[in-house]
Amino acid sequence: MSNRDILIVGSVAFDSLETPHGHRDTCLGGSATYSSVSASFFADVSIVAVVGDDFPENHTTTLRNRGINLEGLERVEGGRTFRWRGRYGENLNEAHTLETQLNVFEHFDPRIPEAHRKAPLLFLGNIDPELQVKVLDQMDHPHLVAMDTMNFWITGKRPELLEVLSRIDLLIINDGEARQLSGESNIMRAADRIRAMGPTILIIKRGEYGAMLFHPEGMFCAPAVPLRDVLDPTGAGDTFAGGLMGSLARAESLDFNALKRAVLTGTVMASFTCEGFSLERLLSLQESELEQRLSDLGGMMKFD
Repeated sequence: MSNRDILIVGSVAFDSLETPHGHRDTCLGGSATYSSVSASFFADVSIVAVVGDDFPENHTTTLRNRGINLEGLERVEGGRTFRWRGRYGENLNEAHTLETQLNVFEHFDPRIPEAHRKAPLLFLGNIDPELQVKVLDQMDHPHLVAMDTMNFWITGKRPELLEVLSRIDLLIINDGEARQLSGESNIMRAADRIRAMGPTILIIKRGEYGAMLFHPEGMFCAPAVPLRDVLDPTGAGDTFAGGLMGSLARAESLDFNALKRAVLTGTVMASFTCEGFSLERLLSLQESELEQRLSDLGGMMKFD
């Protein structure tokens, strides 16, 4: 196992989406899916997740073709894969959930294969914090543990969430979740309170307004990539996290400069996701397009 290996634990799902630009039914989605495909552009990635026996072989082929290790993808015979259906309004800033079917995900009990327990980088996707603790208990001292969470866990399982926060290095959440978790309306005070809970590094996503990085060496604000066409923002946050983790793995460094570049990389990867439905744009992404957009974003931040 190299220093560039990433283990991602989260959901693999079927999404049905409606946006002002169209719709897709039963397309590939889930936090582990978006983040692993994004990270695969930069590093070696393995996932731990669960699907039902309705999960088609062409989807596993899609993930394997990205070099993603699926040893930890459990298939439950007689079960159905997690399904989510949502609709976006004109501003595309928030999804309105129309239906959620947890199916096999309701009883997901993540078991980390022995070969993955020494992974140097671990990303805990947006799952029950009790499951996140179970994963941490199976790992062998990762160099970096990053995680995502959501308002449902912040209100419904706060004690369990606080336990996870005390054991991780990096938290990635949006600005609304940061205010909810901290109890502070001011984002700077919110960041201080959250970092006092455990994670020394905090990234607050602000959608079309970019992202803020809080690090022991300072603060960094990254702009979003200006897009003319946003077709579907589903999975953008998970894509951001995967790009960020992949960038850190490639750099083999966790210093402030590496984190800054990782935030920019995550921002760029998320922008590509928004340009297509489901994983369409990510799966067609060329290395040259990625490098050009990274260069363009960096250029936006320079001045004499």
